[in-house]
Amino acid sequence: MNETHCPRIAGELSLSLPQVVAVARLVDEGATVPFIARYRKEATGSLDEVVVAAIRDRLGDLAELDKRREAILASLDERGLLTAELKAAVDKAPDKARLEDIYLPFRPKRRTRAMMAREKGLEPLAKALMAQQGRDPKTLARPFVDEAKGVPDGAAALAGARDILAEAMAEEPRLRASVRELFSRRGRFQSKVVKGKEQAGATFRDWFAWDEPLRAIPGHRALAMFRGEAEGFLSLSLRPQEDEIFELARRAYVRGRGPDALEVEAALADGCKRLLAPSLENELRAEVKARADAEAIRVFAANLRGLLLAPPLGQKRVLALDPGFRTGAKLTVLDAQGTLLHHTTIYPTTSAGQRESAAATLKELCAKHKVEAIGIGNGTAGRETEAFVRELNLGIPVVLVNEAGASIYSASEIARREFPDLDLTVRGAVSIGRRLMDPLAELVKLDPKSIGVGQYQHDVDQADLRKSLDDVVMSCVNAVGVDVNTASQELLAFVSGLGPALAKNVVEHRTENGPFPSRDALRKVKRLGPKAYEQAAGFLRVRGGEPLDSSAVHPERYALVKRMAKDAKCAVPELLADASVRARVRLADYVAEDVGLPTLSDIMAELEKPGRDPRAGFSAFAFAEGVNRIEDLSPGMELPGIVTNVTKFGAFVDIGVHRDGMVHVSQLADRFVSDPAEVVSVGREVLVRVTEIDMQRGRIALSMRGLSGQRTPKA
Repeated sequence: MNETHCPRIAGELSLSLPQVVAVARLVDEGATVPFIARYRKEATGSLDEVVVAAIRDRLGDLAELDKRREAILASLDERGLLTAELKAAVDKAPDKARLEDIYLPFRPKRRTRAMMAREKGLEPLAKALMAQQGRDPKTLARPFVDEAKGVPDGAAALAGARDILAEAMAEEPRLRASVRELFSRRGRFQSKVVKGKEQAGATFRDWFAWDEPLRAIPGHRALAMFRGEAEGFLSLSLRPQEDEIFELARRAYVRGRGPDALEVEAALADGCKRLLAPSLENELRAEVKARADAEAIRVFAANLRGLLLAPPLGQKRVLALDPGFRTGAKLTVLDAQGTLLHHTTIYPTTSAGQRESAAATLKELCAKHKVEAIGIGNGTAGRETEAFVRELNLGIPVVLVNEAGASIYSASEIARREFPDLDLTVRGAVSIGRRLMDPLAELVKLDPKSIGVGQYQHDVDQADLRKSLDDVVMSCVNAVGVDVNTASQELLAFVSGLGPALAKNVVEHRTENGPFPSRDALRKVKRLGPKAYEQAAGFLRVRGGEPLDSSAVHPERYALVKRMAKDAKCAVPELLADASVRARVRLADYVAEDVGLPTLSDIMAELEKPGRDPRAGFSAFAFAEGVNRIEDLSPGMELPGIVTNVTKFGAFVDIGVHRDGMVHVSQLADRFVSDPAEVVSVGREVLVRVTEIDMQRGRIALSMRGLSGQRTPKA
């Protein structure tokens, strides 16, 4: 860790220096973001996970900048080019753009026109022209004509000299900085259709003739046009006007008015068009793409968090159906722990006879296994199967479950390991049932990109996306807490301090030795050392033993809680059970050097509701009856729906017709909304009005204006 970066980060994030230093040291010691935010509040000044992660990421960015700086210095030194002045400039470069500007003239490159001109001895001519003393270029060029060197005449000599000047000016750091600022301030994002691709590229027709200021373009629009360019349908430009670039450069370099100054102008025009503008446009493209990626990743992460923290049904006996028309509905029955008890196939959407048989099977299995809820996948035949089940009046909740990604899970190595002898479709039905019971525990088995809550997820930087989504999954898993004796290996892998290898060791130890009787017993797990135990213990739950083991109180604070109980003249269980006893505890009496009021307040809140689940309570949702297909819709209909995806331009809502409708940001509320996330989130139940139906393109326009927006949850 380089603590010299901490003052800079503190300034950028408007934090105190001790806060940033504390986070930097904890990260350097291997602490995770959830652990730092939850259990090291005194050190960080109660920074939340978002800020802790921002500090960690900025430390990583600056470490990468340092590595690049060291590589550049090593390269310059190795080639004998490093001077004290150059080293000072490299050391002071505040960001990658300016660092690369300094290095550009010295960077090894393929043979350029300027290199070849220097090899022909034309650099003195270039310097003479650059002096702009009003001399005749032809006279200046005459001594440099040399057939043997490949300079047959004065015109060739002047052309070579202009190449040298063009490259030198295009690589001059101050000019690059000025033109870079011009690109940022005056650049325009222009898109045109590639000639002859109008039909094939119809998906991108909104961008066939697009022009807007670069600084105003939203990330989702930029990504759409970048995709169109990558697929060969669009041609993009991200530049200001050419004459603006040239005028800025001309003011910096052209000092005279004689014929030699005209040669400098010509060299400058060539350098701007051929070298400087393309170079800075590529740099700016990367910058715009990085900003757009960051925006899309933030949206994806927020959507994923909403999905992972969806209300769980809890440990209930569930019958799950993966619907289908011709192939029937795959049926599974799961016990309260998600163990598969029975599976079969029924045909509720075919002939009358098969419907009767399916009804009899459902009733028999519900009675035999005392089923407490029925989950139905929302894919093909989902609404039809739901209608069939509801008609049976079984007296238990019937819930449509978002099955996005279930087929990917079914074919995964995880599913094969869990159910090696089952068909893919049966595994899918099991996953649907488990999603109903605990969405978080089941969805961690999937690559988040397959869940379908992102925007342009295949276009953004995949390493940044993976890092961000892993952060979200880890945050959600640790916020909820994990029962170490029932959790899957995949869920345990996201517990702070564990990871895939230790999660596997935990499961193997549990299999070989039986359930863990206490948190302390985790110390016996192979390769689970003191640091991993410190990071993980507070987020793991062990039921039935030491009362605090089922709470979020960290073992390092057990002695403190026992002292509270002793001072209150009671045992720990009584402290947990009796609010009047807890009221006698004065937190100020327990403030010490390593524990302050933030941690003490967290402990008291946990004692009030040990191991509480932060997720909302479950309520069964039902779509409008009789509205199962897009053909059933008509403008003006008001329908219940569930938000399935939130983007920067609006939200997608499932209204039960196998195709999500779109609520544009302008239709989300009766007030101005700048960010849809202010109003909606993935999984939220909403009331929408159908405004337009495009049957040809299968598009449904919805509005929430004039409506309450959020549905009242069912009891």
